[in-house]
Order: sequence, then structure tokens, then C-alpha cells
Amino acid sequence: MKKAIVLAIAIIALLLLTGCAPGTNELVDTPNDLGATAGFWKGLWHGFISMFTFIVSLFSDKVAIYEVHNNGGWYDFGFLLGAMFFYGGSGGGAGKRSK
Repeated sequence: MKKAIVLAIAIIALLLLTGCAPGTNELVDTPNDLGATAGFWKGLWHGFISMFTFIVSLFSDKVAIYEVHNNGGWYDFGFLLGAMFFYGGSGGGAGKRSK
């Protein structure tokens, strides 16, 4: 009986999480109003300021965390790298010695 409940909970959780899976972005490689797409460097910057952008986006509908007019993988890589720089990654805790 316990295994059936655990299995049912796992299936429900899996179904709920699949709703969070990203879809394709129709606006990739399309120019924005300024005529440019965001690449690696803009992704790096957007990842670095993502916490501040998130706070502003709570109060404004015109601000979004992620630039939809991007060039795909390089923007994603820059965004991830910028977020890792800002949030510190996991390397800081690994280098500390315990007494």
C-alpha cells in the first residue's frame, strides 16, 4: 500500500513539473524595436542583474527578467554564467576549511 501511494505521488509530481518545461521561443533571432538581438554579452549582463530585475518586475509589467529577442544558446550561456557570477556558485563553500 505504501509503494502505491509513493508511486501515485511521484506520478502526480512528474505531471505537475512537466507543466514547467520550457517550450520553443518563437521570438528567437527576431529583432526587437531597436533592431538587434541579445547575444552572449547581453545574456551575461542580464544574468548578473537578474535579482534586481526580478524585484522591479514584481512592481512593473513592462520589465521581464529574460530577453525574448535573443540569439539562442549563446544568450542562454551568458545568462547562466552571469547568474552564477552574481549568486556565487558553489565554489566558495568548497574552499573553506572547518576548524
